Amino acid sequence: MHRSERGLSELTTDGLSTSRFHRRDFFRMLAGSTALSVVALENLNAAIYENIESLNSGLRQDESPDGVYWEEIRKQFMFEGRLIMMNNGTLGPMPKPVFNTLIRYFKIQASNPFEAYDYFPSLRDGVRNRLADFVGASPDEIVINRNTTEGMNFIANGLDLGEGDEVLQSTMEHPAGIHPWRLKAARYGITVTEAPLGVPPRDVDEIVRAFSRAITPRTKVISVSHTVFITGLIAPIRELSELAHEHGILLLTDSAHGLGHLDLNMHDLGADFFTTSPYKWLGAPTGCGMLYVKSDVQDQVWPTIASSGWDEQGTARKFETLSQRADPIIFALGEAIEFQIRIGKARIERRVRSLATHLKDGLVSIPGVRLHTSRDPYLSAGLTAFSIEGVDPQRIVDYVREKYNIVIRTIGSDEAGTRGCRVSTHIWVNTRHVDMLLEGIDHLASHRG
Repeated sequence: MHRSERGLSELTTDGLSTSRFHRRDFFRMLAGSTALSVVALENLNAAIYENIESLNSGLRQDESPDGVYWEEIRKQFMFEGRLIMMNNGTLGPMPKPVFNTLIRYFKIQASNPFEAYDYFPSLRDGVRNRLADFVGASPDEIVINRNTTEGMNFIANGLDLGEGDEVLQSTMEHPAGIHPWRLKAARYGITVTEAPLGVPPRDVDEIVRAFSRAITPRTKVISVSHTVFITGLIAPIRELSELAHEHGILLLTDSAHGLGHLDLNMHDLGADFFTTSPYKWLGAPTGCGMLYVKSDVQDQVWPTIASSGWDEQGTARKFETLSQRADPIIFALGEAIEFQIRIGKARIERRVRSLATHLKDGLVSIPGVRLHTSRDPYLSAGLTAFSIEGVDPQRIVDYVREKYNIVIRTIGSDEAGTRGCRVSTHIWVNTRHVDMLLEGIDHLASHRG
């Protein structure tokens, strides 16, 4: 079968079709008009992927940040009017194939609920396998949950920690990384300590030293953001994992912005736990997340939610006993992975970084602008934070939305010295959009006071 015809309905535990129903037989069972609409949605995806493959064959060596290739990719997102979305760090758009898959399976569920519990289960492990391969992990280490917050809570709740035990964090954590440990402290008397991070830090050694100095004999867990939502820092997880393991400490990583943004490999990073939200940069629908639990530490974590299978050993599925799920969302996650695979993970990261570099180069040339994000390519990628001296960040957000229809967001706090704006430069953005944003920032910086 041609690659473009491969649908999510073919995937099972080994990535191939082993269901007792062939796909065509399954769709034939559906009522007339619904069956036609379901097949039509699948055909739309096939046409989109054929177009991307045609672009790949003709422009595979073209790494320019703009041009025909990326303009065609932008067309696969359903943006309203002239909207220039540069804040997918909160919630990103879905590519058309992902939306089509979501609707396709909800149509099946709506028209024939029997298949939602008879046929759908055979597809879930295919998504798990695809996700595991996408992030460089074993399927037995992957939990498909609902979001990063849930993943952080699963680990905080599941570890046996008590009075006297310490959890070490940075000073740049998201509330979803802070409050699970505060709850643990309130219930069980653990202590939460912090390692200070610069805005931005000078280099990797500065970050590692800050954590190393904060470790005590009572430190049991380092819980740290990989993609720091406040400053755009990409924390050196590989080096922090090595530091943690040298001291017999577990490392939990909040990478809400990592999946679909960076070319990730769990085994290379070395973290014990890694949680992320595919609906930000990967283009999946809200309601699906990923939690990675390294195989050799799974027996140290209790499940937070218990139903049949919670006591099974040897697989991270014991953390996924969530009863009935919205399976179409999970299948759309599989399609989001497929969409990025067609373009290429490494190619996506290169484009994201190229656009961010263009933005940062422009920001540092504007008098009065302070860059909060490191310019070191090892410590930054597609999230860029900045401020303009004497200009309220909300004024910046409002101005570029009203003048250019560009969406960015405010971030940080005055107390921490991080108050400013944050910009996302994903694959639907081009250098012209970045230049428009820089023009607006330059105008506001030139008219301060």
